[in-house]
Order: sequence, then structure tokens, then C-alpha cells
Amino acid sequence: MSNYLILRKIDVNEHTEKKGNLTYLSWAWAVDILLQQDPLATWEYKEPVKFGDTMMVFCTVTAFGKEMTSQLPVMDYKNKAISNPDSMAVNTAMQRCLAKAIALHGLGLYIYAGEDTAPGDELDILSLVEEIQATKSVDELLKVYKGVFAKVQGNQGAVKAVIAAKDQMKITLGA
Repeated sequence: MSNYLILRKIDVNEHTEKKGNLTYLSWAWAVDILLQQDPLATWEYKEPVKFGDTMMVFCTVTAFGKEMTSQLPVMDYKNKAISNPDSMAVNTAMQRCLAKAIALHGLGLYIYAGEDTAPGDELDILSLVEEIQATKSVDELLKVYKGVFAKVQGNQGAVKAVIAAKDQMKITLGA
């Protein structure tokens, strides 16, 4: 089994934290698990890049002989870029970017796909969207949408997909 698949199967949910509508993986825990799997793993932060009065940070993690680079805006807990970030905000973004770069090697990658479920427990979002798209009337759409929406609560990516499918079906059905 590849190193990616080994890391991909690890359930990280016990080591995440919710702030606002975002889920964060503990960078310290991610580093610990990565180094257990590859004691020679390293990481490097690139020079942050300014975009107007906001900033983007970069981190490259080398593990199992492969470099993976991630980027992350310096942002608040509402997923909004911070104007003129201070050193604490930049440091926080750098550590989050480290966790994200480790995820590119498999550990907790599902978090960044908008999913808050462990591997193997992922929702079949496509089938839920297809269920909405199969409705034949506005009344049926509303009934199906309520049931589907209840299934995706807490899964940001799935919620967006389900809402978009519902909105499109409303247009299709002339509502």
C-alpha cells in the first residue's frame, strides 16, 4: 500500500477543531503522525506574498521523497482575508498551511474537500444531487430537498452542492 493511501485512511476527526464554519486539523498532531510515517520528512515556508493589503503564505512539505506545496491566505475564522495582518495572524496561517501541505500527502485531505467525515464515511454527494434532479414538481423538490439537506448538515461542500442543485431544479421546474 502506498504511503499516501496509508495516511489517507487515518481518521483525523478527533484532532480537528471547529472555528466558525471552518474545520482545522491540529498542525502539531499532523506533524507528529507524518514524522512517525516518514522520520526524514521536512517542511519549508516560502516568503509570504502580498496582494494589496492582504497576504498569502506558502509551505512545502517533503515526505516520502515527494515535495507538495500548499498556499493559504491569511484569513479570519469567517474565511475572509485579513487586511494588514499582524505577525500572530501570519504565524497562524503558516501553521494552518503546514497542516494543509501535510494533507496533500494524504493525512486529513478529506477536510479540505469540504468534508467533515472520516474516510469510508463520506457522503455520496452525487447520488444526493441526482435525487434532487429527479424531482418532477416543486412540491416533490421541496420534500426531497429537506430530506437531503438534513443528511448533509455540517458538510460545507455537500451543503453547497445540494443548495445549487435545488436552485437549478427550481429554475427547471419554473418555480
